[in-house]
Amino acid sequence: MNGKKTGRTWNYLFEARRWSERRDEWKHGLQPNDPERADLELVRRARHGDAQAFHSLVDRYARPMFGLAYSLLSNASDAEDVVQETFVGAFKNLAGFEERSSVKTWLSRILVNQAARFRRDHARPKSEKIDSASEVSGRSPIAGVDARLDLLAKLDLLSAEHREVLVLREIEQMSYEEIAQVVGVPRGTVESRLHRARGELKAKLKGYLDD
Repeated sequence: MNGKKTGRTWNYLFEARRWSERRDEWKHGLQPNDPERADLELVRRARHGDAQAFHSLVDRYARPMFGLAYSLLSNASDAEDVVQETFVGAFKNLAGFEERSSVKTWLSRILVNQAARFRRDHARPKSEKIDSASEVSGRSPIAGVDARLDLLAKLDLLSAEHREVLVLREIEQMSYEEIAQVVGVPRGTVESRLHRARGELKAKLKGYLDD
């Protein structure tokens, strides 16, 4: 009985919070089903000193940014550090956001740059990276290669440049234009990197099977 009451209480609190968020959006002239416009409004308010607006932005994107960071780094602790640095960088650069892309794309670009910097500062031997991915999946890359090989273990075989575009395309489901904005290269470069990344991944997996 207590469990049912607790469940109803949490449902009530969740609905109340969602209604409060929608009311706040309506108050600022936003449509609840227009997340990109709502994101832009939060950035604009934060830019003018509204700390709560920036906290709301962090609440919205903490989880998806962590997912992206983890896909790039294969380590939860490292991903948390990079996400934290991403939001610090975003806060410092609020005035520099020119609204030429979505807020998600803007945050993703900051995170990808932070992840690249983190890899440079904490470089590890390639074999250690693969072992780390194996620990996450709970099995070796060879044992799981029969369609159950953990995706992160596969990606860990790639160069950082190729891993970035594959993660953004295949996991984050970004368009070529969005990826180009995130990594700061023309669309044609994105397409060629993706082609080479898929070829590199295929070759790496073939090497494991041959071993």
